[in-house]
Amino acid sequence: MIPLDQQNRCFVTREVPIGQFYRLNQNIVAKEVRLLDETGKQIGIFTKDEALAKARTLEIDVVEIASNALPPVCKLIDFKKFKYQESKKERELRKKAKTVDLKQLRLRPFIGDHDFEVRVAKAREFLKDGNRIKIMVQFFGREIARKEFGFKIIDKFQKSVEGFAQRDREPKFEGKTLVVYFTPVKGKKHAKDEDEKSGSQTL
Repeated sequence: MIPLDQQNRCFVTREVPIGQFYRLNQNIVAKEVRLLDETGKQIGIFTKDEALAKARTLEIDVVEIASNALPPVCKLIDFKKFKYQESKKERELRKKAKTVDLKQLRLRPFIGDHDFEVRVAKAREFLKDGNRIKIMVQFFGREIARKEFGFKIIDKFQKSVEGFAQRDREPKFEGKTLVVYFTPVKGKKHAKDEDEKSGSQTL
C-alpha cells in the first residue's frame, strides 16, 4: 500500500504558470478519459478513478491535455516534467517564428524606369520574406498639382507585384505624400534562417 503522503502527492492542485491552463488529478471533471502514457502512446479509455489509480501506482499525475476531445485526452506524467516539456516546445516555436516588419519604399510621381524596377525588385524580396510594405509617393514643389501621376505610379507598382502582394486599402495623402500599404499574398513567403530578424528599411 502506498503511504498516504505519496497518495496525496498525486492529488494536489499544482500551480500552473500564466498561460495554458491544465486540469490534473481530482480536478478533472470528465467521468471517462482517453489515457496516454508519458511518451504519448495511447493506453486506452478509462474511468477517471481508474486513471487516478494508475497514476497513484506510478506516483505521477494525470494531466488533461485535450479537454474538448470526446472523451478528454489525459497524459500520465509528472506535472513538473510535463510543464518543462511544454515550455521547451514554446521556446522552440518562438525561435522559429519570424518577425514580420513593415518595410518602406519611396517612389516619385515621375520616377525613371530603372529606379522603378530597382524598387520593385526590392519590394518582391521584402514580400517573399513575409514583410508588409508601405509605399510613399513623394511630391515636391509644383508636382503636387499633378496628383494623378501619383495614383498612376501606384497602379503600375501594384501590377508589378501582382501575385506577391495585395493592397490593404485605397491610397491616401499624408501631407504631400501619397501612402498605400501592401500585404504579402499567402503562399509566397519564403522562410529565412530562424534567427534572422530584419529591421525597418527605407529606400
